[in-house]
Amino acid sequence: MLEQLYQERTLAPYRAGQAIPLRLEEVLVICRGVVQLFTIQQDGSETLLGLAGPSMPVGLPLTIVHPYWVTALTDVDVLPLPMVEVEQSPVLMAGLCRHLMLRLQQTEAWLALSGKRLVADRLRQLLCLIAEEFGQVEREGVRIPVRLTHHQLANATGTTRVTVTRLLKDFKAEGWLHIHQRYLIVALDEIKTTTGLF
Repeated sequence: MLEQLYQERTLAPYRAGQAIPLRLEEVLVICRGVVQLFTIQQDGSETLLGLAGPSMPVGLPLTIVHPYWVTALTDVDVLPLPMVEVEQSPVLMAGLCRHLMLRLQQTEAWLALSGKRLVADRLRQLLCLIAEEFGQVEREGVRIPVRLTHHQLANATGTTRVTVTRLLKDFKAEGWLHIHQRYLIVALDEIKTTTGLF
């Protein structure tokens, strides 16, 4: 809906890995691709706050986290919208509200997984959540179409890269996780069991 409203607008393209500049009075709508939302802790470690995909809004007006930045995980096209324009358009506000609810649901799901005691359970839940939200159903399962590094997965689950590497091997041995051309594929039954979704 947001793309239809603003087809005449020029989208800002960013390549995978590129930082996306944020402005205080501007919301960015992801039109294509997936971005990562980050902050940094006092010890200098990065924390992955979430992922945002098509039609999801991100930006400084939507957070109180500081510092806060957005990086393209895949190639992305972004629609910048001034907050003044958003506030003056009920149709635009309604469209953004729907996608903000999806972001809120994702945030609560990520918070819930952080409460799991076992690192293996946190990582399993995270992979299933990402597959459910962004995945593409294939014959073998649900392919996660973004390549998250072991370091990124470790940051998101509060563990080390070495532990993530070991756990991914364990998950493959259990038979519910496969890797094909560096993409993770999660068995559909595992997503249903872990998240209750799909």
